[in-house]
Amino acid sequence: MKKMKFWMMAAILLCGFASVTSCNGNAGAEKAEKETASVDLDASITSAIDKYLVDSIGKHYAGTGMCIPSVSYQTNEMSNDSLTVWGDYWVYKYNIVGDTLKCVSGGNHAGKMLLLKNVKGKYRVVSFEQVEDGHGNMESAKRIFGKYYDDFHAANSDENKREEIRAAAIADFVQAKKLFVKHYQDYGWPAKKIPVDTVSTEK
Repeated sequence: MKKMKFWMMAAILLCGFASVTSCNGNAGAEKAEKETASVDLDASITSAIDKYLVDSIGKHYAGTGMCIPSVSYQTNEMSNDSLTVWGDYWVYKYNIVGDTLKCVSGGNHAGKMLLLKNVKGKYRVVSFEQVEDGHGNMESAKRIFGKYYDDFHAANSDENKREEIRAAAIADFVQAKKLFVKHYQDYGWPAKKIPVDTVSTEK
């Protein structure tokens, strides 16, 4: 009788321990999911990304004119104080000729950025892993973008949408800098109208 009571108590304790372990395991999984989540990128973060594209990428392109980046695809994951951003970034340099921004150089820089907070509490880009050119392009893109690859590839392949986003980025730049320009133009192609409602009329 004592042996039976002992085994019954042992079974109850074992079941209780298994239940607690199971619950803790689920709680841990839920906590892990909450620790990494997508966030809305505020102006300070997008400015940090643009600054990196202009200062670290744009400086390698020919020309001394204005550098205007555009983003055709972007997603992110926040984990504690670090922010990982995957994006399809395009960087262009322009010279002003009359009322036209003439593109003199530029290119595509897709990849994954890591941003950390500095001592002032603002994010800055600390690393950027880029998709390779040439024969390693697809393999490196799949590795870098992972579960986001299909979305990235769809955006990267949509030339019309990409051009709309580029034109909007130019319009924002023109309005912010109050430039006297109405068109932008790639070498060998007709000029296109900048889609702004109001541009500066002061030279």
